[in-house]
Amino acid sequence: MLKSQILEKLHKKHNNLSFEDIVDLFEIFIKKMSNSLRNGQNIEIRGFGTISRKINKEKIVRNPKTNEKLYKNKSFKLHFKIGKVLHRKINGFTNSPIEDEV
Repeated sequence: MLKSQILEKLHKKHNNLSFEDIVDLFEIFIKKMSNSLRNGQNIEIRGFGTISRKINKEKIVRNPKTNEKLYKNKSFKLHFKIGKVLHRKINGFTNSPIEDEV
């Protein structure tokens, strides 16, 4: 699903808000998530999952083309752990309380 499709569904469901307000709220939500992850905090959305930040250690790596050794600085990657409700919905369990709508 694309960002534009999410915004359209939210606008249809919450027609009392203008489309610009919905876009602003969505941008604020994304910025808050990014800032939280940047500060080392985990994000947990009940029924959906948890997003956390993992560390890639500093290390010496090799360029396979030139066989040159390079130093790679510490970096971060995101780790997503799926929530129980979303897992059941994706795998076709019938007792899942999650809805398909936004």
